[in-house]
Amino acid sequence: MKKTYLLVTLYLIIISALSLFSFKSNNTEMSGNKDTLVFPGEKHFKNLRMLTDGKENAEAYFSYDGNKLVYQTTLGHDCDQIYTMNIDGSDKKLVSSGKGRTTCSYFFPDGKHVLYASTFGANDKCPPPPDYSKGYVWALYNEYDIYKSNADGSGIEVLTSSPGYDAEATISPKGDKIVFTSTRDGDIELYSMDLDGSNVKRLTYEEGYDGGAYYSYDGSMIVYRASRPKEGKELDEYRTLLKEGLIRPHILEIFVMNADGTNKRRVTNNEGANFGPYFFPDGKKIIFCSNLGDPKSRNFDLWAIDIDGTNLEQITFNNSFDGFPMFSMDGKKFVFCSNRFGKAAGETNVFICDWV
Repeated sequence: MKKTYLLVTLYLIIISALSLFSFKSNNTEMSGNKDTLVFPGEKHFKNLRMLTDGKENAEAYFSYDGNKLVYQTTLGHDCDQIYTMNIDGSDKKLVSSGKGRTTCSYFFPDGKHVLYASTFGANDKCPPPPDYSKGYVWALYNEYDIYKSNADGSGIEVLTSSPGYDAEATISPKGDKIVFTSTRDGDIELYSMDLDGSNVKRLTYEEGYDGGAYYSYDGSMIVYRASRPKEGKELDEYRTLLKEGLIRPHILEIFVMNADGTNKRRVTNNEGANFGPYFFPDGKKIIFCSNLGDPKSRNFDLWAIDIDGTNLEQITFNNSFDGFPMFSMDGKKFVFCSNRFGKAAGETNVFICDWV
C-alpha cells in the first residue's frame, strides 16, 4: 500500500513537472513567436517584429541594400528627430542635429548619405504645434528646408533655401532625381531636382495640395497624394488655411504620373484620407494608408490597389492606425508604422516583416 502511494505520488510529481515545463515552453514560444503581432486576415505578413518601443516613431524607410532603416522619432526629444537603425532594431543612431523639428528622411542610393527636412536652420527650438481649434490640421512650417548629410549625421548641406515650405522629399532608385513638396510658388505643389539641389522643375499645377510623393522602382513613375477642393466653400477654406500655413487632410486621393510630370491620373476616388502611397516592386500596384472603410474615423489601414484603380485589397486589419508602408528593393521585406500594441494612446512604432 505504502509502495503504491509512493508510486502515485511520484507519478503526480512527474506529471506536474511536465505540465509546468509545457506551460513555460508554450509561453516562451508565444512570446518569441513573431506572428503573434499579426491580426487575422493579414495574410501577407510573416515574422512580424516591432523595432521601436515608445513615443512616436514614423516614416521608416529602407536603405537600398535593405540592411538599414532611416526614421523619425520623438523618443528623447521634444519633437521629431531623424535616426538610423539596423533592420533588427539594433544600433539606433541620431542623424539629424537634434535641433528644430525634422521629418521625411530617406537614404541616398549609395547608402552613405541621408536626406531629410528640418526647421533647425531658422530656429533651434521646436516650432509650435498647429492650432487644433480649427479642427484636425497639418502644419506646413515655412522654416522647413531639405538637407543632405552623411549617414552618421556629419557634413550637413542645405539643398533648398527658397521662401516657404520645402519637405516630403524622396529619391528615385535610379539615383538621378529627388521629388519634393514646396509652397515656393504660392500653392502646395510637387517639384523635382537633381541630387545636389539643382535643376528644379515644377511637376504639378492644379490648385490643391500635392505631396507625399515616391518614385517607382524603375524611376519611371511617381505616386502621390492630392486634394482637389471644389469651387466655393471647400476652395475658400483651403486658401484661408494655406495662408496660415495649414492644411486639412480629410480628403486626399492617390494619383500617379510619369516622372517628368506628364500623364497624371487618379487612382483612388473614395472621398477618404488616403496617403503614404508606395509602389510594389513590379510597378503595377500601389500600397497606401486610408480610412476608406469609414472616412470620418481615425481608423487607418493599409490597402493595395492596381495603378489603374482596380483590384482593391485590404492588407491590415488593425482597429487603430497602420501607415507609412515600404518594400525593400528586392520586395522580400516590408516595413510600416502602427499604433498596434502601443503602451499609451497615440504611441506609434516601426514594424518589419517578410512579405508573403
